[in-house]
Amino acid sequence: MTDPLLEVVVLHAADAEAAQEGGADRLEVVGSHADGLSPEPAVVSSVVRACELPVRVVLRLNTGLSTTGAELTRLVALAESYLAAGAEGVACGFLDHDLEVDVEVARVVAEAVAPAPWTFHRAIDATLDRRRSWRRVVELPGIDAVLSAGSPLGVQEGLDELTSAAADSRVCALTMAGGGLRPEHVPWLVRAGISSFHVGAAVRPGGSWSKAYVDTGYVRSWRLLLDDEMAAYAPPPEPSR
Repeated sequence: MTDPLLEVVVLHAADAEAAQEGGADRLEVVGSHADGLSPEPAVVSSVVRACELPVRVVLRLNTGLSTTGAELTRLVALAESYLAAGAEGVACGFLDHDLEVDVEVARVVAEAVAPAPWTFHRAIDATLDRRRSWRRVVELPGIDAVLSAGSPLGVQEGLDELTSAAADSRVCALTMAGGGLRPEHVPWLVRAGISSFHVGAAVRPGGSWSKAYVDTGYVRSWRLLLDDEMAAYAPPPEPSR
């Protein structure tokens, strides 16, 4: 089993510094949690300068799950500016009007950022047929993570969906569990084979986005939890010959 990956949502450089000190593996930068929209390139630049962790940036210009042709042009330009500022990759996810994965838009973004990796965001949780959605997502170029809670309502409601979907090795390899993730969910997810985790409010005192920065101690608690759970379910070493 691979080492667990801990991705922390940050809003600015101070969050990034705390997340790195606490043991995060990767950061996701968002403009604000209230609307989940893309940040200004200057914010991304400041986060990159503040830490040594790989940084992914949310690509989203409206609060819905779809985008328009004009927006897509702006998104591609933003993605290019984020990469130029030092971001490792981007995170985005779009659906069409039938609540299906918008493969066409995803491919445009993937080609624009190539060879940088990218994350398909939680839009997959709102699709009508998740099995069909996963079949489409796993074939997208350049993708190396899919952020999912298993339900639009969060991991608490979607835990069974996440663990059952992980029975498919391709799905399991891409799944990054997040969206209301709690410590008690982790053992079940690790046991299912999931090794990537995404936290936001859970590493802020009181879960507050507006009044609290990322807390180093909270991040460290998640780091220790993931490492301990992964070690507990690791297969025993093969006997020497």
